[in-house]
Amino acid sequence: MATIYTYWISTMLLCLLYLTSAYIYATKGTWTRQALADLGYPAYLVPVMIAVKILGVAAILSRFKVAASDLAYAGIFYHLLLSGLAHLGVRKPRSALPAVVGLTLLTASFLTQNAARETPSPYVPAMTFQPGQASKL
Repeated sequence: MATIYTYWISTMLLCLLYLTSAYIYATKGTWTRQALADLGYPAYLVPVMIAVKILGVAAILSRFKVAASDLAYAGIFYHLLLSGLAHLGVRKPRSALPAVVGLTLLTASFLTQNAARETPSPYVPAMTFQPGQASKL
């Protein structure tokens, strides 16, 4: 039961992080474009990132296809990893904190999804967080 709570809490917090980010990208366009320029990225990425963030959250929450959900997890993983590294690359380690929090939430959500969802993901290791399995080892 704790695994199911871990999944839903981490997933909801991850989705909240991403939807908040998409909202900020949409409402604070000038600030967002400047922040991306400071990291060396072009401004035309802002609308693309808004769409990708919303679609990633929708794919994970709806899980209409397990493959789409797993692809969203992979995309979010790479986005958070590269975001954190970009901030570290310009010597702004404090700005990498949301990426670190996001990676932590993403890992918890991904590893516990099979306990909480009806259709399991084939990419989650079989022994990960399965109740009763630890006693069989």
